[in-house]
Amino acid sequence: MSKNKSAQPLEVVEPIGLRVLVRKDEPKRETKGGIALPDAAEIPTITGRIVAISAAVEHDEDVPLRQYDKILFHPKNAIPVDLEHDNQLFVVPVEDVVAVFRRPVAND
Repeated sequence: MSKNKSAQPLEVVEPIGLRVLVRKDEPKRETKGGIALPDAAEIPTITGRIVAISAAVEHDEDVPLRQYDKILFHPKNAIPVDLEHDNQLFVVPVEDVVAVFRRPVAND
C-alpha cells in the first residue's frame, strides 16, 4: 500500500500565546433577498470556526473559547497562514475575537 504524499499535511499550526487559529467562512456572494453579488461587491466576512487554540487560551478560565466555536472577529490583526491554496486560515489574537455564537440551552 503506497501512501499519497499530497494527502498528508505538511505542517501543523499551533497558535502561541493568547491566540486562536481560525478558518474564515466563505465570503457571501448573495444577499439575504437572493440578489447575486459580483466578485467586486462581496460582503466582507469576519466570521469563522476555531480550528486550534493555544495552550494559554485552553487553560484560561476567563477566555470562553473552545475548538470548533463559531466566532466573529476583527480582521485587522488577523495573520494569514499561507498553507492552503484558498488561504482561509488566520491566527487571530484573543482580544480581536468580539463574539462567540452559541445555541441557547433548553431549560427543562
